Amino acid sequence: MFDTLITNGTIVDGTGNVGYKGHVGIIGDLMRVFTGDASQIQAHNKIDASHLTVAPGFIDAHTHSGLIALEDPRNEPKLRQGVTTEIIGVDGLGYAPLSRENLELMLLRNAGLDGYPNITYDWSSIPEYLSRFRQKTSANVAYLLPNSCLRVETTGWTNRKATRTELVKMKEMIRQAMAEGAIGMSTGLQYPPGSYADTDELVQLCEVVAECGGIHVTHVRYDLGDRMWDPFKEAVVIGRRSGCPIHISHFFATIPLRGKASDMLQFVDEARREGVDLTFDSYPWPAGSTMLDIVCPQEDYSGGPQELLARLRNPTDRRRMRDQSTHLVGQKGAMVISAVRTDSNKWCEGLTVQQVSDRLGKDPWDTVCDLLVDEELAVAFYSFSGDMTDVQVIVRHPSHMFCSDALRIGGHPNPRTYATYPRILGQLVRDDAVLTMEQAIRKMTSFPAQRFGLSDRGLLRDGMKADIVVFDPFTVSGVATFENPCQYPLGIEYVFVNGELVVHGYEHTGTLAGQPLSRVNARAGQAG
Repeated sequence: MFDTLITNGTIVDGTGNVGYKGHVGIIGDLMRVFTGDASQIQAHNKIDASHLTVAPGFIDAHTHSGLIALEDPRNEPKLRQGVTTEIIGVDGLGYAPLSRENLELMLLRNAGLDGYPNITYDWSSIPEYLSRFRQKTSANVAYLLPNSCLRVETTGWTNRKATRTELVKMKEMIRQAMAEGAIGMSTGLQYPPGSYADTDELVQLCEVVAECGGIHVTHVRYDLGDRMWDPFKEAVVIGRRSGCPIHISHFFATIPLRGKASDMLQFVDEARREGVDLTFDSYPWPAGSTMLDIVCPQEDYSGGPQELLARLRNPTDRRRMRDQSTHLVGQKGAMVISAVRTDSNKWCEGLTVQQVSDRLGKDPWDTVCDLLVDEELAVAFYSFSGDMTDVQVIVRHPSHMFCSDALRIGGHPNPRTYATYPRILGQLVRDDAVLTMEQAIRKMTSFPAQRFGLSDRGLLRDGMKADIVVFDPFTVSGVATFENPCQYPLGIEYVFVNGELVVHGYEHTGTLAGQPLSRVNARAGQAG
């Protein structure tokens, strides 16, 4: 007898093959898929999925839930989209392995990205950190080892090259991390201190990642060289020299490359023809999000987040930094404040930096500096740096998969936090016919599962883990907007995580069924 039987749905199994009518049975945390007459099959719970689509749970290839999911384990903005697994530890920024001292500093350093949730920070190793997710959150997680953790535990927070001895230690940390459950290594080459690693260092580290069967996931160094192609060329060079699979995060036609999406895809094809194992992800939105302190010159992070704050407070340093800061600050309307920490500055959320400056009667650069100081770096923003025409070109490529890159903090987030996956199914598939349903679901299920080594996820197939989404293809849509971003989507009717019903009739059941996943336990058929 099945625990749950989903009958008469259109099964889109994640392979990219055309959907078909069939049934999915759940026993424990496993599934069985079959066709034919199911009327005599017994189950404790039956769901009639006539007129509904049944798909594998969606895998978010790039997400910032590594802390907030521990404070808010229901994780409704993601579960109610159908996301059952999140890849965390992205952008070279994360929280293990770290000494207690460095963990406290990393929390401050990343506060504009992940917030500073009110939880107990009592871990130092990867197993201790990942154990916090085992049946204590609603979604599964898979962890990338952030290279910032490697750096601060060996070279510290200063901007300098690693010594040979320090590189040996980093390599040892990678081997241990992969044995303890990491699926690869991430880099965020715009974000100190991980950005202080040069190409040669990253090649050496990626050689070890490849040796351990992992992947290098990179936020490229956008300010490198010509600031157009050179950042991506560095990623390819690292892959070619190390032999490591390379995955580029949020592959996006930003302002210098706007209108050149086809050229970007040609670049990918050329790299793959040369033998580089290269893939990428992207989100279906014209705006990106990150922490506000990215406007500061990278050299001013040297020494750690407290040193950055001291320089922001110092009038002389502030004047010097103004001349070297990112051009975004000077673009009227370009930056929308999406999150702050304190109640006293909540009024800033949803306003542009220029609007905040006008209300305060300040220069925009001083407004940014004062906000960062007042909020102890815990400020996020989004900016409209892309174009949906380019997005629609990029998502068609066979090496592409989807992500949300969602920040889970603040009262006015980029709407991708609430609406990415329903937007794909509703706007890109049903309304605009950019992709077929089967193509889109492959890009959010089996392809990321394959790429990240999660071999028991991403497909509707006998014996696979029962991460399942049931949705209405005629009504599914992301209704969150930039003006009103905190709205749950329509059309996602049921979500199962490890065989347990987490979303029922658009509502979260309160069940916490998530598990930490790894390449090792996926091959062994175990979750956790």
